[in-house]
Amino acid sequence: MRIMKFGGTSVGTPDRIRSVTQLVTGTGEPVVVVLSAMSGTTNSLVEIADLLATGNPDAAQEKIHSLELRYETVVQSLFETAQIREKGREMILNHFNYLRSFMQDLFTAYEVKCLLAQGELISSALFQFHLEEIGIQSVLLPALNFMRIDREQEPDQYYIRENLLREMERYSGNLLFVTQGFICRNAYGEVDNLRRGGSDYSASLIGVALNASEVVIWTDIDGFHDNDPRYVENTHAIAALSFDEAAELAYFGAKILHPSTILPAKIAGIPVIIKNTMDPGAGGTTISERSSGKGVKAIAAKDGITALRIKSGRMLLAYGFMRKVFEIFELYKTPIDMITTSEISVSLTIDDLTNLAQIVDDLHHYGTVEVDHDQTIICAVGEGIASETTTAAGLIKALGEIPVRMISSGGSENNISILVPSTFKSQALNALSSHLFTH
Repeated sequence: MRIMKFGGTSVGTPDRIRSVTQLVTGTGEPVVVVLSAMSGTTNSLVEIADLLATGNPDAAQEKIHSLELRYETVVQSLFETAQIREKGREMILNHFNYLRSFMQDLFTAYEVKCLLAQGELISSALFQFHLEEIGIQSVLLPALNFMRIDREQEPDQYYIRENLLREMERYSGNLLFVTQGFICRNAYGEVDNLRRGGSDYSASLIGVALNASEVVIWTDIDGFHDNDPRYVENTHAIAALSFDEAAELAYFGAKILHPSTILPAKIAGIPVIIKNTMDPGAGGTTISERSSGKGVKAIAAKDGITALRIKSGRMLLAYGFMRKVFEIFELYKTPIDMITTSEISVSLTIDDLTNLAQIVDDLHHYGTVEVDHDQTIICAVGEGIASETTTAAGLIKALGEIPVRMISSGGSENNISILVPSTFKSQALNALSSHLFTH
């Protein structure tokens, strides 16, 4: 069993959908195809939701109409027979009439989740109709029938496995299955999702549930690169990464893979392979239990970081101070990325600012609080680099005159993180690339 996930750009046009068909057929083994919404769709749906939430239904109506016209064009171009074309038009009409139904009622958080689910539901139906038209036997498995999260917003893996296997047993002997990424139900049976980029996570969870031989994430770039190609020229794809290395890169800003994808696959020992739908022959990146050697493999950057410094004389020789600080972040369910301490201060970073004002107010009970916005975490990743005494020094030296707000090493053997003002991000990435990856 092989799991193949295709992102929005991979199914973004009729031609791309046809190319996906060639990749998933003729493998000789069962394949589950996990699809994202067509590129741009989720962004449009988010905009529609925002317009409705702010009481602007006329603008939302215009946005819905524009998106519907785009899909009507896709149906006209993708399908060649009148029968399938009519099925496609009817499906599109049903989904967009459903979107218009939100104009009549109060707009709730639950309705936002239902609205956002339409992108994956449409893309998977289009792909299934295309397979039907060209005579390829396949089954469309609704993800809402088996994908569920619990009350803590974590995947209910027992439920997923039992219900997915039950769905597939109904089609014994079938080799090709199509389903949606991203969408799920919550513990109360309501439509929910795995958050943006969650289609990767869906593929990993399905792979574990089915004990797949591998999970292939098809995207628009040929694997993890050693630096961000949007800011650095002449980056190179990395052929192999360990699960731990890939998890660090994904969490600290490498947009190619949803950060949560790695853990289920790591626990089950299932390789995750990143491939490029635009260049299927490229080697890509294989993520597995094995590393390809020591040293820094890649640099990633995570934007939107806010740094907080809490200064207090009560820290000096005191126990329990750090616990009180962490309890505040736990109370507001706000994760911490980096942390450094001195005798009288602690500095830490967060990227979720939802409850920042309340956090700062509570921290003032323990000392003065300084807040620095618009920071970027630059993360160097490689097997065991935190134990190499010269690596951190070399990174700091390479940054030259770039101001460093924080540096964290030792929390993970595979990661050294440096915090810089976001205005220096591009300069820092290029400086580190020149220092580490002179090819």
